[in-house]
Amino acid sequence: MRRISGQEMIKELESKGIIIRCWSMRGIAEEAPLAYKDIEEVIKVVDNANLAKKVAKLSPLAVIKGE
Repeated sequence: MRRISGQEMIKELESKGIIIRCWSMRGIAEEAPLAYKDIEEVIKVVDNANLAKKVAKLSPLAVIKGE
């Protein structure tokens, strides 16, 4: 939240064709993609540690977060 504002996130996501509906700018900033680890790296570590096996790659269609 210190590195990106809710308004910046809305502009960035809208430029990618992603629609956001949220009551608070804080809620949007909290869920910024830069707040998360790189999923490809996480999957590689988990697979290499034999904790799980990579079997498919999924693409999200929607995200719903309660506030």
